[in-house]
Amino acid sequence: MSTIKDITSIEAWNNHVSSLPASTLLIVSFHAPWAAPCAQMATVLKTLASEYPVTEPLSTSWVSIDAEELSEISETYNVTAVPFLVLARNNQVLETVSGSSAVKVRNAIETHAKKLAQPGIEASEKTPAIANGAATAEGQAGDVVPQDPKKQKEELFRRLGDLVKAAPVMLFMKGTPSEPKCGFSRQLVAILRDNAVKYGFFNILADDEVRQGLKEFADWPTYPQLWVDGELVGGLDIVKEELANDVDFFKPYSVKANGDASAGQF
Repeated sequence: MSTIKDITSIEAWNNHVSSLPASTLLIVSFHAPWAAPCAQMATVLKTLASEYPVTEPLSTSWVSIDAEELSEISETYNVTAVPFLVLARNNQVLETVSGSSAVKVRNAIETHAKKLAQPGIEASEKTPAIANGAATAEGQAGDVVPQDPKKQKEELFRRLGDLVKAAPVMLFMKGTPSEPKCGFSRQLVAILRDNAVKYGFFNILADDEVRQGLKEFADWPTYPQLWVDGELVGGLDIVKEELANDVDFFKPYSVKANGDASAGQF
């Protein structure tokens, strides 16, 4: 059975990728130690990997990467939140799955693994159709049956519930901390850095489902949004008000206060 290889350096990553046959399905799991959903996803992937035998040539390769420690690799694959799964073959990204949905992860892996096993058959003939990482069901006549809207919303809200708790301080912003795409996001990033806050972030421009869904989930129509301990604080103005009323508002989440010299953003 296959196992998951921990990649801990750029050199190890380059060596591993270069050693793979062009036909190998590479399954890359990006995680962060502070994100609770990552532990759950690690268990899911370990179980899935055990279902795939080690073959010659290698049919699947499973690796795990700390998104913070190896940020260069994370940026290459536009990792905006964790857990985040990348499926690739011959240096080409086939699909990505953001979030902790075991169903989505299994469907994505099975789809692309079967494409390799039966190259002459389109995935839609043998496996559930995949659209943006979400599985749909096929009717007997071959028509794609959309997932029930109510169930879609429930699943999205479960995902959002996990995302807002992915780190003690979570910033949902336009762009990334290194390249903010709006002035408000840039100012909020500066405030967090000035207060030495270790935080997670999600680029809402990279996922329209999250971008639209979080507005309803949070009952807050604009971005950026800052969440602390799974609770919405608000946008830039609200954060400024909180700091004006309490200069120690971010102290419990400060790198300086906790003495964690290795902390940072990604």
